[in-house]
Amino acid sequence: MSVPVLLVDDEPLIRTGLRAVIDAEPDLEVVGEAGDGAEVLPLVRQLRPRVVLMDVRMPTVDGIRATTTVLDGVAEPPAVIVITTFEHDDHVYDALRAGATGFLLKRSRPEEIVQAVRIAAQGESLLFPAAIRRLAVRRAAPRRAAPDLTERESEVLRLMAKGRTNAEIGGELFIGVQTVKTHVGNVLAKLGARDRTQAVVFAYESGFVDASR
Repeated sequence: MSVPVLLVDDEPLIRTGLRAVIDAEPDLEVVGEAGDGAEVLPLVRQLRPRVVLMDVRMPTVDGIRATTTVLDGVAEPPAVIVITTFEHDDHVYDALRAGATGFLLKRSRPEEIVQAVRIAAQGESLLFPAAIRRLAVRRAAPRRAAPDLTERESEVLRLMAKGRTNAEIGGELFIGVQTVKTHVGNVLAKLGARDRTQAVVFAYESGFVDASR
């Protein structure tokens, strides 16, 4: 079965381009389009996409508000990937804080777009640690109290912030992948984070990981 994808962008030309790229893949399918964030929640409820490609800047309801509405408005929300023109767009950081899985630049190559959709559909986060760190520094995000993590959970979070996969974390800490998954789950629960991306954002905002380095 193909992965259903919803496109949300106020520029018809962008939606047309994204549709052409996604529909060219046998395992992906665009099931709907929206030109503003206000249209997203009803379409998500109706079409049940697994992934939403969401423009971060729209005239009526932007991608940040739309992301929050979708993630809070359905029992099993889709993964949201925000798309933006500029990597250093402050709106991207707000969208990641709101629960977006990751972001794509509108100039991304077709293969990068397709890969991102597939990764998000599998429940994985699109981590770009360097970009998140730069955004955190630019925003000078307010410090937040760090949670009571164990020493091992702290090590895992620091490696997550570096963009390490579960397998890579296991290799560096000499523990099994399943054990890593358990620690990651505990970290997310203690942070109240939806996914790894939110956990990494929290790590920088709390000062747990120094964003200036």
